[in-house]
Amino acid sequence: MRFDRRKDLLGLRDITREEIEVILGTAIPMKDIIRRDVKKVPALRGKGVITVFYENSTRTRTSFELAGKYLSADTSNLAVSTSSVQKGESLKDTIKTIEMMGPDVLVMRHSCSGAPHYVARNTTMRVINAGDGINEHPTQALLDMYSIRERKGTLEGLKVAIVGDILHSRVARSNIFGLSKFGCELRVIGPSTLIPPGIDKLGVKAYANLESGLKGVDVINVLRIQKERQHGALFPSIDEYRELYMIRPEHLALAADDAIVLHPGPMNRGIEISTELAESPRCIVNEQVSNGVAVRMAILYLMLGGGRDEIAG
Repeated sequence: MRFDRRKDLLGLRDITREEIEVILGTAIPMKDIIRRDVKKVPALRGKGVITVFYENSTRTRTSFELAGKYLSADTSNLAVSTSSVQKGESLKDTIKTIEMMGPDVLVMRHSCSGAPHYVARNTTMRVINAGDGINEHPTQALLDMYSIRERKGTLEGLKVAIVGDILHSRVARSNIFGLSKFGCELRVIGPSTLIPPGIDKLGVKAYANLESGLKGVDVINVLRIQKERQHGALFPSIDEYRELYMIRPEHLALAADDAIVLHPGPMNRGIEISTELAESPRCIVNEQVSNGVAVRMAILYLMLGGGRDEIAG
């Protein structure tokens, strides 16, 4: 699959299970590349990738840039804080300016939900959504799914609990859309004020009690409390949240014997996850970071039509 019928990657709501499987399968040889002493293949030589982030990022932006470089694409980053955006240039004009410079793929993060979709309709460049407001973060969900499958051997029918600020989490939404295609039993756990109304319509069961929600799960995906998106007191205090919802090593006794813990980062240790658990072998945060590069390599490779012989070489 080369996304021949899909110009952009904007979310996982409408993507097919088959497309997800192709991406995850393609990420396997990509991970082999980043383990080499020489991390370079000519698969995307002559292609251009630009990242445009209207919100701060460490993992996503850097991993996309490295993914492009490892595949020999020419990569660049628009520093929004020092660009003409600060002079009042509109999003449409900024994107048109970039398009005229000739890159093939635009990787975009924006604080407004739907911004990448608007851009995709108004440019000939392929657009990858690197997170839009509280809507979706498809590549994070894909790397989560890859990481789970790598540890568990399958995604089929797993019990997955997503814990924390579900209301503001684009990661939670994309994980729900993606994992549901593999028949996973999905649970969300958090204060009722941080659970979106009607989430049960997505086939998800909501829990306000942490211990009840964690019983028998195979995967615990812990989310960051997104203070920057919260307007108003959605829970009484950080201390109360820590007491009721912070994941600790003892909580693993409630889950399956081989349960694993994920976190999209950055972690707020001592609030969402204890330091002891964050540094436990059952927590695969560092693997997620490495897998993020491999998955984003796979996406760029598929979207830009790289050939398998070039990867094998």
